[in-house]
Amino acid sequence: MPTVPQVVRISLKNILFPTDFSSASASALPFATALSRIYGSTILPLHVLRPEPHRQVVFDRLPAEDDRDRDDARQKLAEFARDCALGNVPCKPLLDRGDLGRLIPAVIREYGVDLIVLGTHGRRGVTKLMLGSEAEKIYRSATCPVMTVGPKAREAGTDWKPRRILCPVDLANDPEPALHYALSLAEENQSQFIVLQAVPMVPWQHRTSVEERTRRSLQSLIPEQAQDWCTPEFMIRWENAAEAILSAAAVRDTDLIVMGVRKSRVAGLSAHLPWPVASEVVSRAPCPVVTVRG
Repeated sequence: MPTVPQVVRISLKNILFPTDFSSASASALPFATALSRIYGSTILPLHVLRPEPHRQVVFDRLPAEDDRDRDDARQKLAEFARDCALGNVPCKPLLDRGDLGRLIPAVIREYGVDLIVLGTHGRRGVTKLMLGSEAEKIYRSATCPVMTVGPKAREAGTDWKPRRILCPVDLANDPEPALHYALSLAEENQSQFIVLQAVPMVPWQHRTSVEERTRRSLQSLIPEQAQDWCTPEFMIRWENAAEAILSAAAVRDTDLIVMGVRKSRVAGLSAHLPWPVASEVVSRAPCPVVTVRG
C-alpha cells in the first residue's frame, strides 16, 4: 500500500539554470525567473565549455580559440546577470569546463541546488525515447527535481505561475516523492490539483469496476490536511501512460506536469532507456514538466 505523503513546503533557495545560450534555453528562462520571484530563489546560470581535447604536445596556455570561447561565455553570462538584476532576480553566474553529465551532480552538491530549470529542443530519436542533445545528460544525471521546458510548451507570460498542476502517478510504484512535491507546489500557489492514473488495456466491460477501485486508491493518497485548501480532481484514462498524460494536459489546459521518474529495471537498459515515458511527455507537453526521482 503506498504511503500517504505529508504536505511540507518545499524550499527553492537555489535554482540551477544550465544554458548554451540557444533559443531553447531562452524559452525556459521566464519559468525560472517566475519561480525565483515566487520562492525568493537565486538563479545560478551555468554554462559548460566543452572538455579540453587530449593533446600529445603540452601547451603552456590554451589555444586562442579556447580563450575566445571562454571570453565569449563570460560576456554572455554577464549580460544574463544584468538582465536578472533589472528584473530584481538574484543571480550568480557559473562557468566551468568538462563533461556536462559529470559536472551537474557536483554543482548540485556544491551550491545546494533545489531545482534545475532547462530548455530542450526535444529531439526524438528513432525509438522516440530520448530527449537528445545536452539536455539529456542533465535530465539523466541530476539528483534533484528538474523542470524541463520542451519545444511544444507555451511561452511563459510575465505573470506565469502553476495555477493548474497535473500529477500523473503509478499506483504500482511508490508515488510519494512526486506527489509530495506536486502537493507542495500546489499549496504554495493555491493551484488546482489533478491526479492521473493511466490504466491501459482494460476491456470496456471491466472499466467501471476498475475505475471505482482506482479512484478510491487515488483518494487515499491525499493527506487530510490538503483538503483544507484544495479539492483534488481524479482522472483515470485508458491509454498508455505517455498518451494519457499528454491528453489530460491538453484537455485540462495545465500549467505544469509533475511526475516521478525511475530508470528501467531491465538489466543492461538503464543507461540507454532512461525514463522513456517522461522523455516522451517532455518532448510533446504543452507546458513545463517537473521530474522527481523515485
